[in-house]
Amino acid sequence: MRRLPWRQIFCVLPIAAVAVWVTRHWSVIGGGFDEVLAADGAWLLAAVGTTLLGWVAVSFARQGTVLERLPAKRLVVTQFAAGAANHLLPSGIGAGAVNIRFMARCGLPPARYSAALALYFLAEGVARGSLLLALLLIFPEALRLETLLPERIGLPLIGAFALALLVAAVVTVLAVARLRRLVGGFLRTALTDIRSLHARPSRVLALWGGSLAFPLLQAAGLVAVAFSMDLGVPVGHLALAYMAATVVAAAVPSPGGIGSVDASLVIALVAVGAAVGAATSTVLAYRVITVWLPLLPGALVLGALVRRKVV
Repeated sequence: MRRLPWRQIFCVLPIAAVAVWVTRHWSVIGGGFDEVLAADGAWLLAAVGTTLLGWVAVSFARQGTVLERLPAKRLVVTQFAAGAANHLLPSGIGAGAVNIRFMARCGLPPARYSAALALYFLAEGVARGSLLLALLLIFPEALRLETLLPERIGLPLIGAFALALLVAAVVTVLAVARLRRLVGGFLRTALTDIRSLHARPSRVLALWGGSLAFPLLQAAGLVAVAFSMDLGVPVGHLALAYMAATVVAAAVPSPGGIGSVDASLVIALVAVGAAVGAATSTVLAYRVITVWLPLLPGALVLGALVRRKVV
C-alpha cells in the first residue's frame, strides 16, 4: 500500500489556507490596496521597513528564550513564515506551532521549547503592557481606555471576568492530580530556564530588547502610515492608540487579529482625535502593509521550510 505524501500535503496547506482567507476578505483587501496607492510612497516605504525590522526583533526575542544558540538566518526566516501562519489561526497559535517545530528541529526537548514559548508570550505581554502604561503616564489626557470597549462594558467588568477565569484555571489544576503534575513539572522547568537565561546578559538583552522593540516598531509603522495619509495626530498619541488597541484586541482570539485589531485601531485613532473616515483609511493601509502583502510570500516560505524539514 502506497503511503500518502504527508509532507507534500503540508507544504501546500499554507498556500491553500491563504487562498481561502483572501477570498473571504477580498472586499476589505481591495479597499486597503486602494488606500495604499493613494498615500505618500516615502512614508509607506518607511512602514515597510519597520515591518521588516519587526521580524528581526522577534528573532532576537525568540533567541532570548533559550540558552542554546539558534541558527540566526533560519530563525529570522522562520519568524517571517510564522507571521503568515499567525494570520490564519487565532491567539498566536500559528506562530507558536511554527516556532515549536523549529526549536524541536534544533534539538530542544518538549519541556524546554514549551517553557521557551511561554516565556516569549510572558515577555511580550509585559513589554507591551509596560509601554502602554508609560505612554498613559506621558499622555494622560490623550486616550480614555473605556472608548475602546463596547458600550456598557467597562474596565471593572473586564477585570472581574479575567480574574474569574484565572481562579477557575487554578482550581482546575489543583483539583486534577495528573494536570497538577504536568503543570508542576512545566513550571519547574520554566523557572529553571528563566534563572539560567537571566544569568546571561546576552540572553537578557535579546529577550527584553526584542520584546520591547517589536511593538515599538509596529507602532512606528502605524505612525509612518498615518503621516503618509496626513492624519494630523501627534506621534505620541498615535503610539498610545496603537498600544491600547492591541492590548484590548488581544482579548479577542481572531486569526491574526483580523477584525479585532482593525476595529480597536480605528476606535483608538478616533479617540485620540482622528476623523472616522481618515482613521479607517489609515488602518486599512497599515494592515495591507503588515498583514496582506507578506501573507502569500510568508505562506510560500513556510511551505519551503516544511519541505526542507526546517520546521
